[in-house]
Amino acid sequence: MQNSEVAKRRVEAVARGVGMQTQIYADRALNSEIWDIEGNRYIDFAAGIAVVNTGHCHPKVMAAVAEQMGRFTHTCHQVLPYENYIRLAERLNAAAPGDYAKKTIFVTTGAEAVENAVKIARIHTGRNAVIAFGGAFHGRTFMGMTLTGKVEPYKKGFGAMMPDVYHVPFPQDVHGVTTEDAMSGITKLFKNDLDPGRVAAIIFEPVQGEGGFYPAPADLVRAIRKLCDDHGIVMIADEVQTGFARTGTMFAMHGYDVTADLTTMAKGLGGGLPIAAVTGKAEIMDAANPGGLGGTYGGNPLGIAAAHAVLDVIAEEKLCDRANELGSRLKQKLEAIRSTTPEISDIRGPGFMVAVEFANPSNKAPDADFTNRVKTEAQKRGLILLTCGVYGNVVRFLAPITIPDAIFAEAMDILEASVAAARQA
Repeated sequence: MQNSEVAKRRVEAVARGVGMQTQIYADRALNSEIWDIEGNRYIDFAAGIAVVNTGHCHPKVMAAVAEQMGRFTHTCHQVLPYENYIRLAERLNAAAPGDYAKKTIFVTTGAEAVENAVKIARIHTGRNAVIAFGGAFHGRTFMGMTLTGKVEPYKKGFGAMMPDVYHVPFPQDVHGVTTEDAMSGITKLFKNDLDPGRVAAIIFEPVQGEGGFYPAPADLVRAIRKLCDDHGIVMIADEVQTGFARTGTMFAMHGYDVTADLTTMAKGLGGGLPIAAVTGKAEIMDAANPGGLGGTYGGNPLGIAAAHAVLDVIAEEKLCDRANELGSRLKQKLEAIRSTTPEISDIRGPGFMVAVEFANPSNKAPDADFTNRVKTEAQKRGLILLTCGVYGNVVRFLAPITIPDAIFAEAMDILEASVAAARQA
């Protein structure tokens, strides 16, 4: 088979709305490497969008899933429960930020986790309104895309969004947006449009993912926490992309001096299998009546087994430390490239959740064309990169945290050559 042949079949068989970052059709993968159906080998700096933090086909994850497959693959936890679901909840209750009693529910996707966090906040507070941030990404369900702070491609053409959702600016130093701007946006909401007594939740990403890998400033997170405390609002940290060692701590919120009430998680939790969760304060999590939460596939046994193995691997292989080491080396390489590349306007991100932003050197305008040239040149050389950002001018780096040193060094050489080639194009 050829990639081009399968691509033609895809056009005929798959809905156009499913976007594609590449036309590389995967055949097999191991740790940080992928081979396509033509036998071409690539270094994966996407990791399924921060899903395989522990690498493709980690032997411990594969063994755990295989062992569970030999027992049973599905009963629906609400019908016939299983102990490892409860044990994983106990482990996440202990691991999630916050020195208070916690409880957890399991669902299947990050969007479901966000939906359920909003449901829980609403029933706990008896309120409806939710505040989110510009540039945020919280999923493609109706509540998820309503909370998402980007119209195209996520909202365009899908009709009216869910009611009682409001957006305020998210701080972006490189674009001159400050914490004061963000909090002023909330103040104006409360003055002009929204009684704070109607707000159920404020949701934010500790590091915006699709929005451009902008870390939430510490003063913003503290200000949100105080605002929530003052008005009885539930603070939701969306850690779907930031969780499970990606930012150099188990969760990104471990890097702040305040904690959220609810944490949504998915992606890296399952090591490649679909599983997601909401973990939070026990009294908030218990607000819903039995039957109000859950789902047929929520906490599927294979995903539960994989998640246990992922948590073991993170601890045993010290992946938080590894993420900080790799992120530091990546930033050093980017700074070296920056010395000869005036198009680089910013390098940022905690741990191994790093991004580089490109702008036109003459007028400082975001340069999506240059960004895409870097991505295309890297792909030609065997390195898979992802772009993001409201302006499409950010390359985000999401390699497995288990990437071997030799392959990481090879990727850095490819990155440097790709940026140089993009400048000459």
